[in-house]
Amino acid sequence: MSPSVERRSLILRGVLDLCLLALLKEKPVYGYELTERLAERDLLVAGGSSYPLLARLEKAGLVESESRRSDSGPPRKYYSLTDDGRTALAEGTAEWFTVTRGVTALLAPITETTSGEEIA
Repeated sequence: MSPSVERRSLILRGVLDLCLLALLKEKPVYGYELTERLAERDLLVAGGSSYPLLARLEKAGLVESESRRSDSGPPRKYYSLTDDGRTALAEGTAEWFTVTRGVTALLAPITETTSGEEIA
């Protein structure tokens, strides 16, 4: 795995809970659909990463689940945000923007010249 892909993966792992909560804020969603919706936003996550995290979020009371019939197979487990989940999402989002502002302030002055050399 290239260093940039590894870095991206590590960053995403650190905020995947917020990403899932944000998607669930829109509407109840089943697990595989969450993975698809992340991929639509260029956030590639293996399905095996989402399900354990959803279980932890449910255990923490941030999401709840219900089984619903499916027209194309067995019932699906749909997840939705709880009130505590909405609070956690708001708090986590504020933390995310605080961190990203600091990182952006550090990295923004670095630009590339036309020859590809970095300058500060």
